[in-house]
Amino acid sequence: MAKPFPLNPKNPERICWGCDKYCPPDAMRCGNGSERTQHPIELFGEGWNDWGLAAADKADQDENKP
Repeated sequence: MAKPFPLNPKNPERICWGCDKYCPPDAMRCGNGSERTQHPIELFGEGWNDWGLAAADKADQDENKP
């Protein structure tokens, strides 16, 4: 079972987010390239999970409510 993905971690720059191992960037075990994968909050900022596919799913749920 995969670990739950944290939506707003305290120090996202200290971890590689490329797989479920969540290694420190200087000791990546997965061999997923030579650079760490950034957390979406580093790339897109606060509220990154409120747009895109997640926002479309939420809009569909809101429309279906009586």
